[in-house]
Amino acid sequence: MTADKYNIQQTLKELGIRDVNPGATTGTQWFDTRGNIIESYSPADGQLIAKVKQGTWGDYEKIIQRAQEAFITWRMIPTPKRGEIVRQIRNELRKYKEPLGKLVSYEMGKIYQEGLGEVQEMIDIADFAVGQSRQLYGSTMHSEREKHRMYDQYHPLGITGIITAFNFPTAVWSWNALIALIAGNVVLWKPSSKVMLCAIAVHNIIQKVLKENNVPEGTVNLIASSSKYIGDDFLADKRVPLISVTGSTRIGKRVARIVGERLGKTILELGGNNAIVISQYGDREMALRASMFGAIATAGQRCTSTRRLIIHECMYDLFKEKLIKAYEQIRVGHPLDEKTVVGPLIDKSAVEDFKNAQKSIKEQDGNIIYGGKVYEGEGFESGCYVQPCIAEVEGNLPIVQEETFAPILYLMKYKNIEEAIQLHNDVPQGLSSAIFSKNIHETERFLSHEGSDCGIANVNIATNGAEIGGAFGGEKETGGGRESGSDAWKAYMRRQTNTINFGTELPLAQGIKFDVFEE
Repeated sequence: MTADKYNIQQTLKELGIRDVNPGATTGTQWFDTRGNIIESYSPADGQLIAKVKQGTWGDYEKIIQRAQEAFITWRMIPTPKRGEIVRQIRNELRKYKEPLGKLVSYEMGKIYQEGLGEVQEMIDIADFAVGQSRQLYGSTMHSEREKHRMYDQYHPLGITGIITAFNFPTAVWSWNALIALIAGNVVLWKPSSKVMLCAIAVHNIIQKVLKENNVPEGTVNLIASSSKYIGDDFLADKRVPLISVTGSTRIGKRVARIVGERLGKTILELGGNNAIVISQYGDREMALRASMFGAIATAGQRCTSTRRLIIHECMYDLFKEKLIKAYEQIRVGHPLDEKTVVGPLIDKSAVEDFKNAQKSIKEQDGNIIYGGKVYEGEGFESGCYVQPCIAEVEGNLPIVQEETFAPILYLMKYKNIEEAIQLHNDVPQGLSSAIFSKNIHETERFLSHEGSDCGIANVNIATNGAEIGGAFGGEKETGGGRESGSDAWKAYMRRQTNTINFGTELPLAQGIKFDVFEE
C-alpha cells in the first residue's frame, strides 16, 4: 500500500528494475547469474521491493577476464576522451536523478532530500572527474647531471575493486569509479548486500552511454553478491591491484591484512566517531543547527555523523536545554514523506545495536536524557524506526569509544581548549571534526599540529556534508585512505620517475666515477 502511495512501481520501471534481476554485468552485457536469490525489503515499510540473483565465482572469473582485456584498450584512450565518457554518464545520471534518488531513499531509508542529494553528489563528482581528466599532472625536476631531464608521471593501475556500504548506496561508487575511469583503470563494483537494487539501477542508467561510445566490454563492471560467493578470494586476487573499501573498522582491518599480504593497494574509508567542540565564543544557534544535522541526518548512519558534543561548561546547561527542545520537534516517519526529518534504520539488526548501546550507556553510568525508544504501530510496521537519543556522559566511556551506527548523541563538558582537544582526540577513530568558535586562537589551534587528529577538520560547520572538491578520508582506525577531490586521483595510479640523457656523455649521480673501460 505504501509503495503504491509513493509510485514505487513506476520508479522501478523507469530504472529498469524487474521482479528478479541478474547480479552481474560487464557494463554492456548482463549475465544470466545462477546464485541464490537475495530479496531486498524496504526499511521504510517492510515491503519486498525486488529480488536479485547473485553473481557467483564463475561470473566473477568471466568479469575479471573481460576486465583485463578491456584495460589493455581503455588505458590507451586519451584521458580527455575518457573524461568525455564520464561527462555523458553525468548527463544520464541527471536525467534519472529523481527516480534514482527515490530508490536510494526507499531501499536504504534516508529521507528523499538526502536521496536526491546523493545522486547530486554523483553528478558533481562526474563534473570534477571531467575536469580532472585534463589535469593529471606530473612534476619536472632539475637534474644534477648535465644535459639530463627528470620528471615524474602517473600510469593506470589496472582493475580497481570497489566495495561499498549500505549508507551511501550509489555516491561512494561514483567517488571511486569515475576518478578511476579517467585515470585509465577499469572498475569492478561489489555493493552491499542490503542495497543491491541501487547498484543495478546505476548500471542500467549508464549502460546506454557505454554502448553508444563502444566502451570496451569489461570496463565498468558489477558483481552483486554476498560473501558466500565473493569474499576473501576477491581481496586476495592479485589481478586486482587496488581495492577501495567503505565499511566498519573491523572489516577494514581484515581487508588491509588480506590485500597487504599480496602487497596490493588499498583505500580504506572506515569508522568515524566525530565530535563538535562548542566554545563559549561560538555562535550558539549555528552550533545547534549543525549539531542537529550532524547527529540525525541519515538517522545517524553516516561515517561522518556527529556522535559527540564537547561543550564549554559555562554554556552547557543552556545548550542542552535548547538541544532537547529541538529534538522534540523531530518528525520520524516514512523517508518519502516530505515532512519527515528522520527515516528508519537500515534493518532490525541496526535497531538491536541501538538498543544495546543504550543499555551499555546505563551500565557505564551514563545518563539518557532524551529519546531512545523504538517506534511501533501504524506507519512503523517495518520495526526499523527509532527515536533519536541524547545521553550525558563523563568523558569518553567505553561505549563512547565505539561507533554505534545510529542516532545517539553524547554530551560532555570541558573547561578549556586544551581539555576539549584532549577529549576530542581520545577515541580510536579519526575521520571528521569541527569547532564552533569566533576566537581565532581557538580555531587556529584546533586546525594546528596539536589540534584535531582527524582527516577532516572544520570551523563553524558540521562534521558531515563534505563537498566533493576536497579529499575525503581519515586517520587512525578510519583507515587513512582518501577519495573524491583534491589529488585523491593519485591513489588510483602508479607513479613513475623518468630521467632522460640528451647528451653524449654518461655522468653518474653523486659524482661517482666508474671507469672500467680502457681507452
